[in-house]
Amino acid sequence: MKKSMSKKSLPYKIDLTEIEGDGSFPCPKCGTVISPEDETEQVYKIVETKLINDELVELVIMCSNCGSKIKLTGFEATIEGLPTR
Repeated sequence: MKKSMSKKSLPYKIDLTEIEGDGSFPCPKCGTVISPEDETEQVYKIVETKLINDELVELVIMCSNCGSKIKLTGFEATIEGLPTR
């Protein structure tokens, strides 16, 4: 049954705590630069957000160029009271 599942449906995972600089990173599939400063949704679209106590802990975006889903983690390092791993 696992063989019927496509790898295409699984999102790429990026830990924001491992990104240096201004937070920009290339799409893991096509290389398009995705920047947190871009609020136009021309390069990426927000697909899903996960909140804990009204704090963002996970964000799933989709690259507008190739359609890849990318799960962004690492937000919880900034939340007080949550242990970091």
